[in-house]
Amino acid sequence: MTTFITTPQGRHIACHRTPGREPGVVFLGGFRSDMTGSKALHLQAWAEATGRAFLRFDYSGHGASRGVFEELALSDWREDAAALIGLLTEGPQVLVGSSMGGWIALLLARDLPERVAGLVGIAAAPDFTERMWEEMTPAERGTLLETGLFQRPSDYSEEPYPITRRLIEDGRQNLVLQGPLHLPIPVRLLQGTADADVPPAVALGLLDHISSPDLRLTLVKDADHRFSSPACLGLITRTVEEVLALSAPAEVQIPNAS
Repeated sequence: MTTFITTPQGRHIACHRTPGREPGVVFLGGFRSDMTGSKALHLQAWAEATGRAFLRFDYSGHGASRGVFEELALSDWREDAAALIGLLTEGPQVLVGSSMGGWIALLLARDLPERVAGLVGIAAAPDFTERMWEEMTPAERGTLLETGLFQRPSDYSEEPYPITRRLIEDGRQNLVLQGPLHLPIPVRLLQGTADADVPPAVALGLLDHISSPDLRLTLVKDADHRFSSPACLGLITRTVEEVLALSAPAEVQIPNAS
């Protein structure tokens, strides 16, 4: 059942919490996506079947959550994620970040290490606002700087994506590829070779950039940015299970009384 949580920043966030054993799993969706996507629902069904705690939610300005999308940026959505993890989960969680959610997961793992047990990135898109800026023509940049808004065509919707000047400027305050990124947790990156939005070069660069005791990248031939075919969904759950197994505290061995 979807509920609404008011964050410390006063934003009203739609979320769905599945109770279960810990460490729990938190799904972080992508830019302009919502918590009813195939990956989020697949993970919820898996969590219910296995008795695992699971949380999915809509960032402010996304899906069923309140807020005006054009007035928000990455710092706000990172705050939403941190607030819900703090309010609705217990102990360290495994973060599953899709696209922009992968960027947010990296920020949380870096800044809140006590609350993150592991990370799975699905077509993770760290620093994607810088790539947006670099891909704009001089005329498009001029429009963005002059009016504060550029309507970018989308391959996933008939409506263009509104890209704001604040989104670009705020993204520059949250870059993770410009400095050391040490994550003392297991990290798994999943990437499709046919991803036109986040090309494999991004995943390879992230693999090289992250410092982790257990880091692996899996490339899936011909998978696109959605990464939601039955085979991809199955790979996601197997990867989450692997990270959970690595993250779970070791069982205490009780010696024999003899």
